[in-house]
Amino acid sequence: MTTTTPPSTLACLCLAGPTASGKTGAALAIAQALAGERPVEIVSVDSALVYRGMDIGTAKPTPEERALVPHHLIDIIEPFEAYSAALFVGDAQRLISEITARGNLPLLVGGTMLYFKALFEGLDAMPAADRGVRAALAEQLERQGLPALYRELQRVDAITAARLKPADQQRIQRALEVFRVSGQPISSFHSEKPAQAVPPLISLEPLDRAWLHRRIEQRFAAMLDAGLLDEVRALGERGDLHPDMPSMRCVGYRQSWEALEHEYEHGEHLRAVVQETGSAATRQLAKRQLTWLRGMAGRHTVACDAEDATAQVVALARQLAPALR
Repeated sequence: MTTTTPPSTLACLCLAGPTASGKTGAALAIAQALAGERPVEIVSVDSALVYRGMDIGTAKPTPEERALVPHHLIDIIEPFEAYSAALFVGDAQRLISEITARGNLPLLVGGTMLYFKALFEGLDAMPAADRGVRAALAEQLERQGLPALYRELQRVDAITAARLKPADQQRIQRALEVFRVSGQPISSFHSEKPAQAVPPLISLEPLDRAWLHRRIEQRFAAMLDAGLLDEVRALGERGDLHPDMPSMRCVGYRQSWEALEHEYEHGEHLRAVVQETGSAATRQLAKRQLTWLRGMAGRHTVACDAEDATAQVVALARQLAPALR
């Protein structure tokens, strides 16, 4: 594990890692180990845990786990509501200030790397969402298909189009929305930011990628055993959600919704379809998370597949926490 870190203006400790790397258990171990020195409060850095009623597929900490340590930014909005990196930064900065004012240690835990990036580096001032433009783009998508929208983006913002995958519907639509609202390509709003110190970040990363893939397979099977399909079915029956909403695009939920919507056979066939597609999507998510983490200078890495991974995390937390006053 690495042991150097720059000074930080954010008085918090961060714990990140790909999905299924053991973040929840490690965070609780940190809180327990430091309880006698400085109480810990956990701030979730997870774009899925904000939604109420989405418990199984998000691997949300159990009520028993949340009773052991104060948790924040969990169950704060309904699945039909919107949340963003900008809202997270405001909430996280406020919570860090409030928690430190109580004399406690803010422990930011999660795997939504965009949220960490936004908190560490700040956000560019972007045009606000425009419902009318967004609705027009949705209608165009339905009528012409995503390839047509991507070709349009190539014409008006070649820089962004080259950066995005042609299948990245959400970002393609957002880039076109920004152009139509402002007359400027979204790439023109991306500015170089001065380097600044970031808070200490402990990163759980597997030495053996196959180990993580096995964990993902096992955890997804456990979610199905716990009733993931029933949870998604109930969400669909509410009547106020649809599959293009950010909440329903979460890994596991999208695949379950699609399987249910296409009326696959019930029972083992349905489960097998979702197990395969959900696990594959989760592996892709983990790959993206690891790519982001490995680009973070100064992080403190712990092999999450090591037998003493939790002990290493706790030892690092003990080392880093005293400076966060």
